[in-house]
Amino acid sequence: MMKEISGYKYITEQDAINAKKQCAEYYGLPKNTNDTTLYWVDYLEAYLDSSVFWYILHDESVEVSLGQPSLFNVTVEEQIKE
Repeated sequence: MMKEISGYKYITEQDAINAKKQCAEYYGLPKNTNDTTLYWVDYLEAYLDSSVFWYILHDESVEVSLGQPSLFNVTVEEQIKE
């Protein structure tokens, strides 16, 4: 099933890692090495798509470091309704 996503799309996993670090640095995370919160956002892998890519879901709090989001489609597993 295809789902339209508002977020940030990356062709390589390293690009997604760099964006994740960029958000953490903007918010000064981690505050110390024992903190539970190490990163502000995390990325997901679109592994069901024919051309695998990585993405971060949009949240207003990341616009300051990642800019404006874009819309793109991701193939997701269908949820079974019981």
